[in-house]
Amino acid sequence: MTDDLDRLFERLVSVLADDAPGRLAVPFPAAEVYERLVPYRSNRSILKVATHQDYEMAVLRLLAGERGYASLEPAEVRDALQREAGESNPDTGLFRQFPDAVLSLNRLAAERFLRGDRAYAPPPPPPLPPPPESAEAADREEDHTEKPPLAGAAFELAEQSETPRQCPYCGETLPGSRKVNFCPQCGQPPSGDLRCPVCGGEVDVGWRYCVSCGRATGFE
Repeated sequence: MTDDLDRLFERLVSVLADDAPGRLAVPFPAAEVYERLVPYRSNRSILKVATHQDYEMAVLRLLAGERGYASLEPAEVRDALQREAGESNPDTGLFRQFPDAVLSLNRLAAERFLRGDRAYAPPPPPPLPPPPESAEAADREEDHTEKPPLAGAAFELAEQSETPRQCPYCGETLPGSRKVNFCPQCGQPPSGDLRCPVCGGEVDVGWRYCVSCGRATGFE
């Protein structure tokens, strides 16, 4: 369903196209719309406007750039008309204060109308992309991301080694199918720390007795 703005734009495009070839591409003073090209008295029935105020409101909306049908320069005049058009009780004749403003029609929209396309208004601009995620939010998301399990402790799976592990003290092969805390042959931890088999105190290689408890270590 078309409204007053659509019909005003259609009438303006028709008049310009009939006036001269290429006229649609040439900017012109905005005052020509309501003074010469589509004046109220001779176009009231074509535009189907009930009152002169309705006609002025359609002109205000067109000059304000609604639906992208036209663009008005200078920009500060266009912005002023846009603000007025959005008021609940606008001054519909405000545009008459800027007769020297220059109007340019949207050629694509005009050509669509002349071809008889049902929808000739320019499409709305695409939505703005979401703002970039802050580093803090990214860190929070990373914290909630499931992380891969850490590798098992040393000596947990001997089969992961290319060669069988040996006890650094007795030289025997350590089991490769389970976690090894102590050598099953000499009772020493494969971590490299030699311990007293009685009290667990640290001893050196070659000590026959523990300096902590005085018990025999059994080491030769």
